[in-house]
Parts: sequence; C-alpha cells; structure tokens
Amino acid sequence: MDIVNAYADVGSYRAAAALCGTTHKTVKRVVARVSAGAGLPQRRPPSRNTDGAMTLIAERVRATDGRITAKRLLPVVRAAGYEGSARNLRRAVAMAKAQWRQQRRVYRPWVPVPGEYLVIDWTPTAGLQCFCAVLAWSRVRFVRFATDQRRETTLALLAECFEELGGVPATVLSDRMACLKASVVANVVVPPPDYVRFATHYGFRPDFCEAADPESKGMVEHLAGYVQTDLVVPAGGWESVASANGAAIAWCAEVNGRVHSETAAVPWERLATERSVLRPLPSLRPPLRQGVPRKVDRLATIRIGAARYSVPVRLVGQTVEVRSLNGQVSIVHEGTEIARHALVLPGDVALVDAHYGGPATRPRRGVRPRTQAELGFLGLGPHAEHFLRAAAAAGTQRLATELGQIMELEPAWGRGLLVAALERAAQFRRFRAVDVRAILAAGQGVPFPVLPGAALTLPLPEVPVRPLSAYALAALR
Repeated sequence: MDIVNAYADVGSYRAAAALCGTTHKTVKRVVARVSAGAGLPQRRPPSRNTDGAMTLIAERVRATDGRITAKRLLPVVRAAGYEGSARNLRRAVAMAKAQWRQQRRVYRPWVPVPGEYLVIDWTPTAGLQCFCAVLAWSRVRFVRFATDQRRETTLALLAECFEELGGVPATVLSDRMACLKASVVANVVVPPPDYVRFATHYGFRPDFCEAADPESKGMVEHLAGYVQTDLVVPAGGWESVASANGAAIAWCAEVNGRVHSETAAVPWERLATERSVLRPLPSLRPPLRQGVPRKVDRLATIRIGAARYSVPVRLVGQTVEVRSLNGQVSIVHEGTEIARHALVLPGDVALVDAHYGGPATRPRRGVRPRTQAELGFLGLGPHAEHFLRAAAAAGTQRLATELGQIMELEPAWGRGLLVAALERAAQFRRFRAVDVRAILAAGQGVPFPVLPGAALTLPLPEVPVRPLSAYALAALR
C-alpha cells in the first residue's frame, strides 16, 4: 500500500521507489498488478531449516510439560534429519514453548465461599518442615514448623490451626501428601482411617487435589514461597523448633493484620465475619496415634524399616503402635509400652529372650519307639537314648539289629551293669553289640576317661576292714 500510495502522489516510478526504499522495477510491477485487479501480492513467509522438525519439537514440548530444553532436543532432531545450527533450534523450541503455553490451560478466578475451604500444605525449609494453611475466604494464614511430616504431626498442627481460627471449615483441601493418603483407586484418593476419624471428630470433609497439579492449590503454594522469602531468609535459621514457631506466630500476627493485596481487606477483620459460618470446635481434641500401626505376626515380631522386632508372645495377632524415639524403637499396646529395642539395620532381627519365656534352646526331636526291641532298649533310661543318638550320628550300620543283640545281654549281666556299659561305650564311640559285651566282660575296674590333669577314679571292689583296736597287743590291755 505504501508503494501504491506513493505512486499515486508523485506519478513517477523512480520517485515512488525513492520514497519507499525500493527499485523502480518493483514499483512498476506492483502498480501494474493493482491496475489489473489482481490485488496486492501476498508475501510468502521465509522458509526455515527447522520447519521439518517443528512437529517433533511440538510433540516433545507437550510430552514434557514444556520442560525439555533445546540442548536435549538437538540429538533427537539431528537423528530425524535436522541439519541446522543449535541457535536456530533454540529459537524454534522457544517458539514451540510459547505456543504451547497459550494453548495449555485456561485459568478462571476462584471465588471462595465463607467458611468453605481451608488449604494446607507442607514445604521443607531451613532444615525444618513448614506447615502452611490458608482460610480461603478471609485469607488468614497459619504457619508452624516441625521436624517431620508424619500423620500425627500433621493432624496435631491442623487441630492447632482450628483452635486459632476459632472454628472448623467445611472442607480441608490438600495435595496427595503421603501422610494423609492411604491409597489411590481410579484416581480417587482413599484417606487412612486415622484421618477419617479426625475429620469425623471435627466435622469437616477431606478433599485432595489432582496429582502433580500445584495450580489447584496455588493459594497455599504462594504462602509457602512468601514464608521462605519474608520469614525464613531474613531470620537465617533457628536453633530449635520452639524458637522457629515463636517467630512464625509473630509473623502470622503481622501479615494477618495487614491489608491483603487480593481482597483489599485485613484478614483478621474478615475472619471475625467468617467465624459466624465456621463449624463449632469440639470440646476435646481427639486422641492422636503417636506411631504407625503394625500387626504382630506368628513369630511374635513386627516388621518396620525392613527389620524385625520382638514383642511378648501373648500379643500374636494383635495390632500395636511402633514409635521411633532417639535411635530406639518403642512398641506400645493400649497406651502401655511393652517393648523397646535399639534400631537395627534392614534385614536384621532384634529379639528379647523374656518375650519368649527364656533364652533360645536348640531344637530337640523326641524319640518315638515303635518295635518291641526299641521300646525295651529305650526303657533302659537316658543313657540308652544318648547311646542311640550317638550311634545314629556315627552312621552305625544295622543299628536295629545291634540294639536287639544288646538287649539280649540284660538277662545275663543285669540292667545296672548293662546301663554302665552303654555309658562307657558312648564315651569311647563303640556302638556294636560285641563292644558292649567286651566292656561287660572287662568288669568294673576299668577307668573312665577324664580331662587332662583331673583325678582318675577307679570303682575298686569293697574289702572288709577292721578297727585299729583289733591290732592292739594283749599285754597292753
């Protein structure tokens, strides 16, 4: 249009070309085209060497939620035939990301209802765990610090938040934090029984955000960032959790007393209005579980941290609470501590003999005689059983026949001598009937083996003795 207008004003191709910064041939061609009724020529966009890879780039940007970089994409597009420079690829990736952001998601302002939502979240900061909560309508903020994100800690701080607010909202919205999530079925979060009992006691409904969707709880996400920049960074850290919570209480009183930039009102003043629609607090706090539940197995142990810890056998099949206290594992049943162990490595076992009625004993398999020969032999007493076990361990062949031949010696030698011979045969590891017969034939004067340096005692036969008075001379009487 500049060329056409310039030619209409000056009536000369060269003059119009000088005004528009082009050549007279271009002015003549454009004017001739317009005069013929063909309209203005359409400018073709210049071709780029990244055009063939734009489809692949757009797919990778969409699949990675806009997080992939041109550096990571360069080997992929090279393999797909791209021959341009890395700089041109960076421009193409930036263009694809800009288009993806425009089409990714449409946001709509959230208009909260008074007394409806309390949004909570955890964030690690300054070596501690920071619990953040925002009452959606009044924008009252609640911040506390703790050393862990366990379920009992979360519920205790949530109860403290309700007490500070002076009421209970209808819904508590959180992300899918592990401490408040038992399982997920068909994208529906199933809360644990402890959280359900806690919510029933206070009268609110637990609600959970979509997975990996921080935008759905951006209110408390903003509070977490605000805490880090306005409270944690200026403080530079704290010596204890108590001092951190003292600073958090003072900080909450300060920010809740200022005009909020979004609502243009003071949160404390809006809370006074919102309290009229909050649900009343119960008279007592619910008892919070201090540990994790575990069921006692048939071995009278519980498993935690891939290790086993023993409990009294009377609790087999029952549920106990397991707590971790200063490097020790405390096991509690019905409010009473029943066992305490030092932490052990995964795969190890921590046992207490008292839980099983005494120290461990080696397994002993009882003998069960079936034949008359076995019944008669074992009827000789414990020395016969010891002889039988030792002979079996030594691999004595035809042991049943040998036992029968040994029992044939009892009528000739008597039970007492036969039992003594079996004891001596077991000591010298001689388990055949001929060996027992040889011992019986040797008599009672044979020595028994003793330890080196011990006294050697022989069962010598008794002889008649007389008193010394029998040897006195008759004259001296």
